[in-house]
Amino acid sequence: AVQDLGKQVVLGRHQVAMERMYPHWKDSLAKQGGGMEKLEAKLAEISRMMAEQGIQVISFKPDPGRRPTAYEVWPGKEVVNKGGKQVEELIYKKWLLIIPTVTEYRVTRPAERGAPPRIEVITTKGFQVAISDKDKIDWTFIDGSGARVSDLRRLFITLPENMELPEIERSAGKNR
Repeated sequence: AVQDLGKQVVLGRHQVAMERMYPHWKDSLAKQGGGMEKLEAKLAEISRMMAEQGIQVISFKPDPGRRPTAYEVWPGKEVVNKGGKQVEELIYKKWLLIIPTVTEYRVTRPAERGAPPRIEVITTKGFQVAISDKDKIDWTFIDGSGARVSDLRRLFITLPENMELPEIERSAGKNR
């Protein structure tokens, strides 16, 4: 699902990231930013500014060198039969996965003093938080670049106290 999301972003369909954003996260961002329309406009502006500045996402995929982490979250109850009696049992209804990612950006720098335009490739290592009901496997996402453990624990109170998120790394651009 992260790979599919990445393919859409690489194709320039940045709106898909908004559509597939975890609803409670999206609502929280919208409240902080003055409403859903303003949030959508801000995200559209980011895409426009990237294009104006010659920045293009050329690759976005799960990082094969780092392992995902899975958590069961969103407690609920289920009625089960134990010893002939109907008993409520605590269950977890959602999966939350931390998926390390690697993204490459092509940055085209304008030509200077008769030289051709310079093209740099910048690689970032980050992560996506993927959430789905266990019985549906219909993934929604939180981009890791803006997520902190405290934010995730506020949304998913059953996450462990010692939870750690992958580091976000950016490599220097390589000229091409």
